[in-house]
Amino acid sequence: MSTIAANLQAVEATIEAACQAAGRARSTVRLLAVSKTFPAEAVLEALATGQRAFGENYVQEGVDKIAAVAKARPELVLEWHFIGPIQSNKTRPIAANFDWVHTVDRLKIAQRLSEQRPPERGPLDICLQVNISGEASKSGVAADELPALARAVVALPNLRLRGLMAIPEPQADPALQRAPFARLRALADELAAAGIPVDTLSMGMSGDMGAAIMEGATIVRVGSAIFGARHYE
Repeated sequence: MSTIAANLQAVEATIEAACQAAGRARSTVRLLAVSKTFPAEAVLEALATGQRAFGENYVQEGVDKIAAVAKARPELVLEWHFIGPIQSNKTRPIAANFDWVHTVDRLKIAQRLSEQRPPERGPLDICLQVNISGEASKSGVAADELPALARAVVALPNLRLRGLMAIPEPQADPALQRAPFARLRALADELAAAGIPVDTLSMGMSGDMGAAIMEGATIVRVGSAIFGARHYE
């Protein structure tokens, strides 16, 4: 068994245990394998285990990898999620190549993604990134500005608002990890009460996915626990 296959097995066990502890069905949580900085070969290894959803943070790297993996395994239907910061001048390749975008935090970006989405690809699934910890250095819409942004995104023709995403301040204590995830879930409930139902909470990474699942995560974004430590140039 390859290292990636063994790591995926261990992550699967962690997710399964967290779902049991939360009284949830395993099928309610999707694993997004975050392959940023790793080559297409690493994605192909993960494919061999049955993993089909992958997350990328960098536009050109992601676009190149999508093409390389499609060339190597054209028979497979994969799901590619963009989960990195979005610059205005990079929206076109994101709209053309990805199935999901988790990091929309302002209307201008959403409008460009909608305008540039190829019609034959169908609506682009969108999560709104919320700055749940209120950190000045973090991307994300402020909680009090979320309802207005959500209403505006719902009205755009080539997007489909699916849910909310957050990257909380790192915490070692599981109880402290759970608090911001609970806040994000409450914001989703508030949107639903206002007539904007969402079905996705993209929250939890390698170090806090258990806490996120306890608070209702439907997608966990796991990179280093699957592919290993990242090497940035």
